Amino acid sequence: MQTPIANVPHFIAAGFHALSDPIRINVLELLRQRELCVCDLCEALGVSQSKLSFHLKTLKEAGLVNSRQQGRWIYYRLNLPQFGVLEEYLADYRHLGQTLPARPCDNIS
Repeated sequence: MQTPIANVPHFIAAGFHALSDPIRINVLELLRQRELCVCDLCEALGVSQSKLSFHLKTLKEAGLVNSRQQGRWIYYRLNLPQFGVLEEYLADYRHLGQTLPARPCDNIS
């Protein structure tokens, strides 16, 4: 299912917001290796479960991680297609030529 074009700016902004915090970056780095449960993430990061839950919620809302429950544990993993969306967005800027100068403004106050 493709994301409606009206939601694209929201997903781009949410993705970059999620990438703007060092704890969330560290979570993503840990998840590069393998799927991890909350307890393993807390231990590796040295943060409380309540603090980590806030950051995991932000990452999930941005679509950067997915979760699954197994018994009483919740496991998190990267959602790689969403990273591709952010990568494509940035790649479009790489192909831009020189920005044209502004036209003279005709509004005289």
